[in-house]
Amino acid sequence: MIGIMADTHDNLNSIRKAVQLFNKEEVELVIHAGDLIAPFTAGEFQKLNSKLVAIFGNNDGERDGLKKAYRDICHLEDFKEISVNHKSIAVIHGTNEALVDALARSGKYDVVIRGHTHKLEIINGKTMIINPGEACGYLSGNETVVLLDPVHLSYEVVYL
Repeated sequence: MIGIMADTHDNLNSIRKAVQLFNKEEVELVIHAGDLIAPFTAGEFQKLNSKLVAIFGNNDGERDGLKKAYRDICHLEDFKEISVNHKSIAVIHGTNEALVDALARSGKYDVVIRGHTHKLEIINGKTMIINPGEACGYLSGNETVVLLDPVHLSYEVVYL
């Protein structure tokens, strides 16, 4: 199982709830699609019992501080390509909608994971697009993450 989240916007309470959920569900990997915001959030992500893959978002202005804080947890970049259970996954924050669409249409990926809009959206198709919504809950009032079965590409939306 993979835990997917985005847009935590340094909401420590939301991050704690997500980490507890992911540990309880014994996920093998957590993917964060950007907007961690502050280096102090790394302390909460260190409590994960699984590997973390995370990327930068458009609000991650303190990149050097984030890289330093997260250096023992994960390597932060703007874009990631990973493979899980023979499924090819692209991770992008998603500020450029045309780029997200192009990644999905490329046929190269089984799943494109994105954030940025703070809107929960899962599009099934040849390439699945997953936006887990906002873990922080600041705009919608809903703190959401997604649990993804990487074998069958089935999923569950979880409200924290």
